[in-house]
Amino acid sequence: MALLEVNDLRKSFGSLQVLKGISFSMEKGETLSIIGPSGGGKTTLLRCLNFLEIPDGGTISVSGERLFDAADEKTLSEKEIRRNRLHFGLVFQNFNLFPQYTALENVALAPKLQARERADYKQNQREINAGIDKNAQRLLERVGLGEKMNFYPHQLSGGQQQRVAIARALALTPEVLFFDEPTSALDPELTGEVLAVIKRLASENMTMVVVTHEMGFAEAVSDKVLFIDGGHIAEQGSPEQVIKNPANERTRQFLRGYEKE
Repeated sequence: MALLEVNDLRKSFGSLQVLKGISFSMEKGETLSIIGPSGGGKTTLLRCLNFLEIPDGGTISVSGERLFDAADEKTLSEKEIRRNRLHFGLVFQNFNLFPQYTALENVALAPKLQARERADYKQNQREINAGIDKNAQRLLERVGLGEKMNFYPHQLSGGQQQRVAIARALALTPEVLFFDEPTSALDPELTGEVLAVIKRLASENMTMVVVTHEMGFAEAVSDKVLFIDGGHIAEQGSPEQVIKNPANERTRQFLRGYEKE
């Protein structure tokens, strides 16, 4: 059984059809890279999978559980959307850290908010929050920022902020971690430190979907690569197939553009 299964996902904004029937599946521990031109639908796909946008058509399943089915006429409630999002973590392009909180507080915030729904929270609030802080510290150490946990975002480099964002996404123990162009807002010299963290997570069998323009990274780390163009999957397969020996002329044209850079 696939961990993540997406079938015929469609999304329009007014008359503009952005996703035109996206289908793919992933096994636990796989890394999937999504490449393609700007405006092709890559970010919209991640936003639909994380329920920041609600698709117009198709299905999304995790471990055999159907999270979304457009054929179901019942509208998802906010509670159902929040519950669906717990399966996934999302790392944005521009970090999206809370500037008034330290790195540790940014990582611990969502788990503490979630903990308030526990029946025993009032009786064990101090103990529960201490455990969450300890886990946040462990996650920051995991991304190489143990010494920066009391720093505020403005005191950190862009690469460090993005690593805090990765730790924050891991804090709710998602089954699948999504990255939306995680290095696009970084200077080239800071890109490597973020990619190194993602590579380490891949080696630890974290299931990940990475929208990226880093072709060398996609080739080295991915189990599968999707080339999305014009709202549909033009080509998919192993990195060797899609990046080194693409069958689709549009894929070849896109990759030639990167070779010229």
